[in-house]
Order: sequence, then structure tokens, then C-alpha cells
Amino acid sequence: MTHTIIEGIAVPLPIANLDTDQIIPKQFLRGIDKAGLDRGILYDLRFDGSGAPRPDFVLNQEAYAGAPILLGGANFGCGSSREHAVWGLQQFGVRAVVASSFGEIFYSNAMNNGLMLATVPEAYMEQLFAHEGPLQLRIDVERLEVASSVGTTGFTLSERHRRMFLDGLDMLGASLLHLPAIEAFARRWRQDQPWLADVAAHARTRLDGAASIGAAA
Repeated sequence: MTHTIIEGIAVPLPIANLDTDQIIPKQFLRGIDKAGLDRGILYDLRFDGSGAPRPDFVLNQEAYAGAPILLGGANFGCGSSREHAVWGLQQFGVRAVVASSFGEIFYSNAMNNGLMLATVPEAYMEQLFAHEGPLQLRIDVERLEVASSVGTTGFTLSERHRRMFLDGLDMLGASLLHLPAIEAFARRWRQDQPWLADVAAHARTRLDGAASIGAAA
């Protein structure tokens, strides 16, 4: 197991419906790899129109520098499917987001990339947001608990996603745990429906043959 406990300062972002375009604006998606995405995280909130840091924004305050946990408003990560939002948050140093609800696609992307999302009751989020000053938070993925000085609560996470996170697996890695069963199914499928075997390869051969005849003509 690799990531049983996540703990550290939690950054409060009490913004409902914070969408993926706000998390990482589109101008930061032009690269050909994942490098440098952290520069775009919450850019329009962190910086003003001239590119100067907004001193009153929480992520620009020294007390929250390097914090590994975000406290999000309801429906955090809604909007378009933008996996860059997850990658950028991770590059920024975020290991977990705690909120009362998440955008569905963002949730799937986060689970597949090892960014922990803890879904807790709205009443607990209100207590966290009401706390003054930096708040230390502890997320126990094994026990599905979030603990802080304001109290402890459970959080929801499917057993499949819990195991993926604890074992450091993405969707492909989790699927490969069932490789023997997958291979057995493939063998049965070929035996029961032999006329469907290698359909794509046969179709490609026919297309290549037709193209050759056309070129010769």
C-alpha cells in the first residue's frame, strides 16, 4: 500500500461549481506534454489582469504555501472533461481535495491519476470553512475518515477506487489484476464465435487489396 494517510494544511476554497476551466484555463493546454501545468492552476484567481499575484487570494499567502489538501465548494471540478485540471493540481502539490460533491468526469479523472477526492457531508464542510486560519487535516484512506480540530467524519469512496488508490493503480493497472479471467473469456469467445475472430485484420487485408487493384488500374 502506498498512500494510506494524507495530511497537512488544508486550503479553503469555498467556491461552489468551480469548473475545470477555472481550475486550469484553456491557454495552458497548448503544450505537447504535461510539463508546466501547475503554472495555470486557478490562474485567474491567483493573478490579476497584468499577471501580478493577488495578495488576498489564499493560495498566494505564505501560511498555505505547499499545502497538500484543498477544501472545495460543492460540485468541485464540474464542466468539461479536462484531465489537465487533475495533472495541474498534482504538479502544484495537491494530493487530495475534500468537498461535499464533485463533477462526475473530474472525479473519474482524479481517481485514475491518484488524486484523492474525499466526499464528506456539507455540514462538515461548513465547519471546516468556518475555521479561522490554517487548518491541519488528516485523511485516512484505509479507514475512510477525515479528521481535524473541528471533528472527524467518514467519507464515501467506492471499494474499487479505494483499492486503486491504496495500491497505486490506474484503471489499466486495476484491470490487469484480472488478466487471467480476461484471457479465459477471450479464449471462450473465440471458441464460441470463431467467425468473428480477427475481423479487423481480415477487413484490413481486403481494403489493402482493393487499394492495390485501384492503384494498378
